[in-house]
Amino acid sequence: MDTLYHQTNKQIQEVQSNMGRLETADRQSVHLVENELQARIDQIFSSLERLEVLASKEPPNRRQNAKLRVDQLKYDVQHLQTGLRNFQHRRYAREAQEQEREELMARTFTTNDADTSIPIDDTLQINTSLHNAHQGIDDLLGSGSTILDGLREQRNTLKGAHKKMLDVANMLGLSNTVMQLIEKRAFQDKFLLIGGMVVTCIVMVLVVKYLT
Repeated sequence: MDTLYHQTNKQIQEVQSNMGRLETADRQSVHLVENELQARIDQIFSSLERLEVLASKEPPNRRQNAKLRVDQLKYDVQHLQTGLRNFQHRRYAREAQEQEREELMARTFTTNDADTSIPIDDTLQINTSLHNAHQGIDDLLGSGSTILDGLREQRNTLKGAHKKMLDVANMLGLSNTVMQLIEKRAFQDKFLLIGGMVVTCIVMVLVVKYLT
């Protein structure tokens, strides 16, 4: 299992280092880069399925730790998959907007009266502004989606780790009092996390308000 684990971890690191090629690739080759990265991600998912089977066959004293290591790899590759999909979404939207702009520029405008002529320059300027606004919104949505997916996956990973810690504690024969203390501490940490997020948001709002 250790050999396959290290191989899979190395593959994840290689995909992470190659994600930057998406931003530098030209329009003709970006499809090839996307397909290459997706093929590597699919291969990693296949290796993770094998690792899950091997982890379940580990001795009891090593099984929990092995599953936690596999879960961490799964979280990393899911984050890479989300990043690739968000990039593809932004590229599709950008290409559609460019196509609409080209069609608008190639369109022939005819007028019957000089007073009813269409201001082509103003129309193109408005379309360019809309294009930039749409692109900015797409980038914000993509970044927000990546952050939310990452938080959701991290929450699931932490919940799984918490459950496994309780299982390990139960296997070691800890008392019910210790188990309750662990659960109480996790509950308190949850409220501390939420409180910290609220305070951070308030500080960010105040900074934006007084600096702009």
